[in-house]
Amino acid sequence: MGVNDRVNILLVDDQPARLLTYQSILSDLGQNLVFAHSGTEALDKLMRDEFAVVLLDVSMPEMDGFEAAGLIHAHPRFEKTPIIFVTGIHVSELDRLRGYKAGAVDYVAIPVVPEILRSKVAVLVELYCKRRELRELNRVLANANKQLSEANLTLQAEKTRELEALNATLQRANTELECANRSLHNEVAERARAEQALHEADRNKDEFLAMLAHELRNPLAPILNALQLMRMHPSESQSQWAQEVIQRQLASLTRLVDDLLDVSRITRGKITLTREPVEVATLINRAVETIQPLMQERDHALILQVAPESLLVSGDSTRLTQALGNVLGNAAKYTDRGGRIELFCARHGTDVEIRVRDNGIGIPAELLPRIFDLFTQVDRTSNYSPSGLGIGLALVRRIVEMHGGRIMAHSAGAGGGSEFVIHLPLLSDAGARPEDHAEVPGSRGAPAVSRRILLADDNADALESLATVLRLRGHEVYSAPNGAIALETAARHMPEVALLDIGMPLLDGYEVARRIRAQEWGKSVTLVALTGWGQDSDRRRSQEAGFDTHLVKPLDLDRLTALLAQLPAQGSRLVTAQMPYR
Repeated sequence: MGVNDRVNILLVDDQPARLLTYQSILSDLGQNLVFAHSGTEALDKLMRDEFAVVLLDVSMPEMDGFEAAGLIHAHPRFEKTPIIFVTGIHVSELDRLRGYKAGAVDYVAIPVVPEILRSKVAVLVELYCKRRELRELNRVLANANKQLSEANLTLQAEKTRELEALNATLQRANTELECANRSLHNEVAERARAEQALHEADRNKDEFLAMLAHELRNPLAPILNALQLMRMHPSESQSQWAQEVIQRQLASLTRLVDDLLDVSRITRGKITLTREPVEVATLINRAVETIQPLMQERDHALILQVAPESLLVSGDSTRLTQALGNVLGNAAKYTDRGGRIELFCARHGTDVEIRVRDNGIGIPAELLPRIFDLFTQVDRTSNYSPSGLGIGLALVRRIVEMHGGRIMAHSAGAGGGSEFVIHLPLLSDAGARPEDHAEVPGSRGAPAVSRRILLADDNADALESLATVLRLRGHEVYSAPNGAIALETAARHMPEVALLDIGMPLLDGYEVARRIRAQEWGKSVTLVALTGWGQDSDRRRSQEAGFDTHLVKPLDLDRLTALLAQLPAQGSRLVTAQMPYR
């Protein structure tokens, strides 16, 4: 509040000490404090100036507070001025009534409580300021009314022109309102569609969970049967067959888990690509190789028509092979036994176009717009109930789009077959060729070398089974059921290789790795993280802890064999870049 905005507060008391007390209490309000030592002096000051509030002592000589208040409010100028009585004696109800009739708005007893007095005065000052502002507003309003009256005269002269302009404005407003109404109707319809989509997504989720349980149980049944057969002392051929069953079903479970992890990566945008120039024909051959067993099982005829020219794209060969394999696998699963599946590949402008066509059950028209959504599947109540979770085509679309391409689906409806069309941008540099990548040393035909291995895992079955397999392969294996024992065992036997589970009690795998690396003998140990976590962040964390390699459960024994074969005879550390992550 500026100096000119301050208001006057009149303090009336015959005792100077009290006036100083009031000044000390009320100075924080930042207003003008005016002193008067008697009722007569107070009336004199009121005649000279305007006050927001009067703080009036009840007991004063010559003229007490009640008389002064009556005279103050008897004057037309001061009849609205608020008065607070200050009294140091007990005030009866009759005295209070007398004071209120004289115009008092409140009482303050001595000794004065500073916070109470300051608050009461501040409220009255605020009310005074509001009344003053209101008077000013009334004055401004009066001036505005005068100006409005003058403007009204001008308005009458221009009424016809402005009415025409107003009509034009109203017409425009009506047009805009119609547009807004249409937009509102569209928004309501869109929200209804969104709600329907939400219900559909919820239904798909429930179906997905039920199907996931079904798909997880499917491989477990033959695994259990094979184990029971192996307990019954089967023949060598029966035992071999049971092992193959277990291996196939475990591979199926692994693929299922990998698909679920891919879904997680898609929803969180965590899929990363390792790009390189790659021949489209090579991608097609790899995809056909992965899907060939299913084709043979269902006795399908696969027709390939691939352009002979070199068609290069910049992409992740593993992910693109996965995408093509998913499309071919989808065609194989949804085509009746003995069906026909065709793949056409050719240049299409600056893209390569890959078409996969089948004569299978087709896609219903209502399902076609959602065929690439997660958990979307053709109605399983039909006679066609292939396995799957409804995530394959969603993965395909994401992978293709990450490569700058697009995918479309066409179908004539139920029984009319399906066609999926993939477009991928060709490399602009026609001279770019995919490099020949050398094989990982020791990955093929590696001589069997006995290694000194530390194996640590808190899962007793996993620990004992892997230790047994490694011992049968000629390795010297030391087992540890937790991190603390693993560290003691490593210090005692100084292994060449340490396979450490990450989630162990007492000390986790990260801490064990860090402590081994802190030892002089631990700098030459090859540390391998063995875990169920396989995200990029998990790999980075294991590398920061000192691990050379990160392997994901279930462990691929061929991959581990290749890794062990890379180690020199003295067990120097493995160069991580030579063994690509899985």
